[in-house]
Amino acid sequence: MKSFQIPPIYRSPLISAVKEKRRMMDKMKKDFTPARLDFGPLQIYLARHFGFCYGVENAIDIAFRTVEENPGKNIFLLSEMIHNPQVNLDLENLGVRFLQSTTGKQLIPFDDLRGGEIVITPAFGTSLEIDAVLKAKGIHTEQYNTTCPFVEKVWNRSGQIAEKDFTVIIHGKPGHEETRATFSRAASGGPALVIRNMDEAILLSPFIRHEKTPAEFFTIFNDRFSKGFDPLHDLERIGVVNQTTMLASETQGIADFLKQVITQQHVPAGGPDTSVFADTRDTLCYATNDNQSAVIGMLEAPADLALVVGGYNSSNTSHLVELCEQQLPAYFISSEEKLLSKNEILHYDLPRQEEILKRGYLRGPDPLKVLLTSGASCPDAIVESVICRLAGFFEGSRPVETLVKQWTSMK
Repeated sequence: MKSFQIPPIYRSPLISAVKEKRRMMDKMKKDFTPARLDFGPLQIYLARHFGFCYGVENAIDIAFRTVEENPGKNIFLLSEMIHNPQVNLDLENLGVRFLQSTTGKQLIPFDDLRGGEIVITPAFGTSLEIDAVLKAKGIHTEQYNTTCPFVEKVWNRSGQIAEKDFTVIIHGKPGHEETRATFSRAASGGPALVIRNMDEAILLSPFIRHEKTPAEFFTIFNDRFSKGFDPLHDLERIGVVNQTTMLASETQGIADFLKQVITQQHVPAGGPDTSVFADTRDTLCYATNDNQSAVIGMLEAPADLALVVGGYNSSNTSHLVELCEQQLPAYFISSEEKLLSKNEILHYDLPRQEEILKRGYLRGPDPLKVLLTSGASCPDAIVESVICRLAGFFEGSRPVETLVKQWTSMK
């Protein structure tokens, strides 16, 4: 696999040692049990897979190299390159400016751009419409395109099934940059629709069966269907793709459910007609699958609580939090600074969409057992900082340097 130049500030001696040892011991990536970091009074169980994925490392490599190779030039990012506050702040400190917020709000008008200026496309990609605006101004983004290859794979698959007269159903968050970009690509080739979750897949099913009217469809799925969408005709043949950071199991569940609905709707003499549903299993992102499977494996270890580290607007990280919350107390933090003390933590509450203060979060027997993972856009250095701060709360904890030596010398 291609290697990337990642700024040393994002690396971690401890995490690098653990990941390398796990890679050597499990080259086929079949073992999803966590790695145990024994600090004595504190036991940390580190997920098998977490942190920067291929797409994120590719984006970081291109962005920082672009800054280095173009001193004095105006450099813009269409929006946050990845959903990590530290990485985006580092780019801003280097003079990179953001044109849009993550929700698409314009921060710098496109009219202010001049031909020849550098605009970096984020890892989520961008819509055909925005790409056309930039090219019309003489800005060519190909050289500075950090779109994740696995996002592009979803785009390509959407195009392939659209060419065969399938409507593309996108499982994603409607306002997310990646979903907006995927919808733009899919809608350019044929009918497309965004659904948020399994509940909305269930809401869609009566329209596939022609049990509800088009007027009801347009009310329920307002602003999430392509121009000219005809629910009476465009739900006769469908395929499901996803925003790559969604829960892979939910995407597959939605696909299986809608396949059953539509094939039962079309039952010729020989049985259900599977030709009305496109097979899109190959669009699920490997990193999303690995990180979620690693959390499921991590949750098999007996523990008192879980910590998930990452940007609060990171979709893939939020789903790791949701998986952990199903089994034990779970806290979502962006950095070690949110660990205020051994008694207090400032963590992000997903339903309330805000940080809240929690007291007594480290209560448990001796030794305390903590599960730990991070999102695909979170630097390993931040994870190590969280580990160091946690260990510092427990008197008699082994130094981190001791664990680095242990994992480096392990046979």
